[in-house]
Amino acid sequence: MAPTKANITDSIYRKLNLPKSKSVQAVESLLEIIKRTLASGEDVLISGFGKFCIKDKEKRRGRNPQTGEDMMLGSRRVVTFRCSRMLRERVNGSG
Repeated sequence: MAPTKANITDSIYRKLNLPKSKSVQAVESLLEIIKRTLASGEDVLISGFGKFCIKDKEKRRGRNPQTGEDMMLGSRRVVTFRCSRMLRERVNGSG
């Protein structure tokens, strides 16, 4: 099961003996900083974990899957994630 925001908050509460409200506030603040930074077009680097990057996608030809009609999809920004070498090694069991 993937951890939820509530699971992460509870884990911080138990491991750091912070009041529950402070744990919630810490998680919310961290996520807000990440969202705000990405929305402004900047990358987010978390050492030992990875990097969230903003990529610009050009407009492109697409197809409506229901009608089969050709259409142009507009340009957009997407968030990508590149994990650090340390995280990759840990996930693959060599770290």
